[in-house]
Amino acid sequence: MAISADPLNLIICGVGGQGNILLSGMVGGAYLKKGCFSTIGETFGAAQRGGAVFSSVRISKKREYGPLMPEGKAHLILGLEPLETLRMVQKYANPGTVCISNVYPVVPAGVSANREDYPDMDELKQAVSTLCKKVWFVDATSIALDLKAPIAMNIVMVGALLGTGQLTLTVDDIKAELRDNLPPDRLELNYEALARGMKAVS
Repeated sequence: MAISADPLNLIICGVGGQGNILLSGMVGGAYLKKGCFSTIGETFGAAQRGGAVFSSVRISKKREYGPLMPEGKAHLILGLEPLETLRMVQKYANPGTVCISNVYPVVPAGVSANREDYPDMDELKQAVSTLCKKVWFVDATSIALDLKAPIAMNIVMVGALLGTGQLTLTVDDIKAELRDNLPPDRLELNYEALARGMKAVS
């Protein structure tokens, strides 16, 4: 059942290069076309590829809200990278938050340099599940690799988000955004990525 909160507070998080900003623009744009107010705030932990990045998307039928989301007030968290999902959940989730997270880790520079450890995946999943009302874990990276298009992982994830039924958006709404944002020769592949993401949570 779609979340009826107004404003609807959605966080999309990941690391640089995963297509976070494309997704926030697509979701926000789809709601704008439905006559809603849509405010997007982008936060870059580090501007280079591989640095933490998240977007807050705030949707309202009544008025425009500021882009800064209050801590503990996210209704939905879409995580493209599991450790970033956990970080956002710790800061923005509450007992009613719904979360959808990719399970494929992108190892931060500090871990690569042996300065810090990446959490155990089972422990990470347990921590996220404890802090949220409902969680879906999706192996979106493997689905995208199966399509021979690793870059389509973010579209698999937006498909998963749609598939949970938490948004008042349809497949056609997102396909329209894909047509507006991608070249024609990449559309069929991304439609398939969208469909597989939806199937992954059904």
